[in-house]
Parts: sequence; C-alpha cells; structure tokens
Amino acid sequence: MKWGRLLVVLTVAVAASGCGGSDDEPAKTRKPPVVVDPGPVHVHGLGINPSDGALFVATHTGLFRAPEGDPQARRVKDRFQDTMGFTVVGPDRFLGSGHPDGREDLPPFLGLIRSTDAGETWQPVSLLGTRDFHVLEAAGRRIYGFGSDFETRREGLLVSDDAGGIWSERTAPEPLLSLAIDPDDPDRALASGEQGLYSTRDAGRRWRSLSKQVGLLTWSQSATAAAYLVTLDGRVQRSTDGGLTWDQVGDVGGPPSAFDTGGGALYVALHDGTIKSSSDGGRRWRLRSRP
Repeated sequence: MKWGRLLVVLTVAVAASGCGGSDDEPAKTRKPPVVVDPGPVHVHGLGINPSDGALFVATHTGLFRAPEGDPQARRVKDRFQDTMGFTVVGPDRFLGSGHPDGREDLPPFLGLIRSTDAGETWQPVSLLGTRDFHVLEAAGRRIYGFGSDFETRREGLLVSDDAGGIWSERTAPEPLLSLAIDPDDPDRALASGEQGLYSTRDAGRRWRSLSKQVGLLTWSQSATAAAYLVTLDGRVQRSTDGGLTWDQVGDVGGPPSAFDTGGGALYVALHDGTIKSSSDGGRRWRLRSRP
C-alpha cells in the first residue's frame, strides 16, 4: 500500500472511531484526528530547478523542495505522489513517472507526466495506465525511460524523439539501475545494470559492454563535461572518455539511492535520506539536506 493511500485510510479510520472517545462524549470536546507526515521516504530522484536553484527530491512519499542554502526539504503542495522516475528539463519544468497520490482518481501507473509549475501540478503526457518508469532521463526532445508494463509487468526500455508523444521500444542490455545522456549528443548514453556498465551511440539500438562496475550515473553539463559513477558502496568515479576509463575521485560515505548533477554541482542521496553535494567534481562532499 502506498503512503498516500495509507494516510487516507488512517485518517478515515481515526475519524470513524471518534479518536477513542465514547459515544456520549460531547463532540466539541473530542480531539481532531492527527496524521503524522512521514516526510521523505526512499529518495528516487534529484534535480536542481534552474529558475531558483532549489533542490527537488522525488520520493516514495511525495516531492520535496529545499531552497538554495536551506537544508530543510518541505513537501510540495501537500501531495503524496510516489514519483519513481524524475528529471528536471528546464526552469520549473519537470518530467516524472510512478504512482498517484491515493486521493487522486488515477490509474496505478502514471506513464509519463509533466509539470510546468515546479511540481505543484502534473499533467499526463503519454502511457497513462500502462507504464511505470523507474529510470527516466531527458535531453532536449529525447527521452529514455526504463520501467514496467502494467499488463505484463515486463520491464523494458522505451525511447522518444518528440518529448514523450511517441515511443519506440529498444532492447536493454539487462534490467537498468541508471542511465545518463551525453549532454552534447542525445544518441549517446551510458547505462548501468546489476551486472555492469554499457554504452550506446545510437539511442539504445545497440549496446557495448564497458566493465563490471555497478552504480548510479550522471553526466555533467559543465564546460568540462564528464560522466560520473557512484558505486553501490559509495565510491565516486569520473570518466572523460565516455565511460571507457574511470578514475576514482571521492567517496560519499554510504550506499547511494539517487545521483544527479545540476547548477555546476553533483548531488547524491543516501538510503537514510541524507543528501550531499559536491562542487569540486566529487572529491569533497558536504551536507545539503536531511530527511
């Protein structure tokens, strides 16, 4: 049961029981039901909003925002949407996927959704009710999405060349944990699965095995563009040749749950919800946000 649905059920159950009061207790003396916000649970994705530099944290229990310079992440618009796939594509413009807030009359798989107001509202783009993307990355009008089909529960890789209107199925080298697009060439991408790293130069039509390393990927858009990998034990590595070779540059101090770049910095979420940032290419990390 998703947290959004759980909170609604708890609210109804508590209200129906009169918060433990007896039937003859005056209504005006009864305490209102109390629902505790679980906060950000299990970070799925990270992103920096170019319009204001705020950090956005996509989680199992909703989307959260930490303003620039503020370590406190606060829930966006009192919504509990389970945002599995998440990426920032422009000022106040986000793409996502996952499962709806339990109070919404929507199918369990959201397909591709879009927000143009920094996550306050979301609109369906395509695949509503049919696809749940756990890996979602975009560059320009090119989108890569890896996730499950609702009817078959079969995982697959889809690629769109028109910002999510029409999708083509590709054969992934294995179930994907992460994917990063070359900011200078949307046909070129790196992917990580449970068995290793892979690269493509033709938008996922063919894949080349690179190594047995496993982790989460991002590709910097700075003038000194580089691909970064944080391994599942927290080691940070950097590649300037498209993933052919990697140099270790730092350590985030624990297993990662999300990894991204934005505003000239790297961001990583650990499994306890702590988020760290690095402004020197992954060498040193400082606290950015706590759960």
